[in-house]
Amino acid sequence: MKRIIVTLIFTVSLTIASVALGADGLKLGFVDIQKIFLNSDAGKQATEQYAAKGRNYEKEIKSRGEELKRMKDDLERQTVLLSESARSAKEKEYQQKLKEFQRYQKDAQEDLQAKEEELTNKIGEEFYKVVQDYGRKNGYTFIFVKDNRMIYTDDKADLTEELLKSFNASRIKSPAR
Repeated sequence: MKRIIVTLIFTVSLTIASVALGADGLKLGFVDIQKIFLNSDAGKQATEQYAAKGRNYEKEIKSRGEELKRMKDDLERQTVLLSESARSAKEKEYQQKLKEFQRYQKDAQEDLQAKEEELTNKIGEEFYKVVQDYGRKNGYTFIFVKDNRMIYTDDKADLTEELLKSFNASRIKSPAR
């Protein structure tokens, strides 16, 4: 229901703006931000950074998991040979290692989420500047982000490829990123 109201308000606002500006004064465009993130040089670099960090965590998790499995196997093999206090100490050590392992997994996941957010925000900020500049230079009244709430879009209003080229070019001009 809220979407319908927001869409209705938005449509009315656009109608008022087009009347105020005159039919020729309103210039609209949209960009598919997902394509920008996937196909831009910055997006590809960010994806590789994220994947490399993920691979490092994956290796460490695998190594720690194998160590835990060895500890558990040793504990199970030695159960009948160990005294009650020795078995209890080994079980306690195993439980401690298991907790550390689980904590490490959780921390790794949180760190990866933070890294993804950091990279996404950085690209978003850089891309925002490119869109602002493009919109101003080309006389656009509005440039929207294409999403699932856009019921219809004319392909002629799709600025994704042009903005992708501009974004990649802007990064070449200022390589200190």
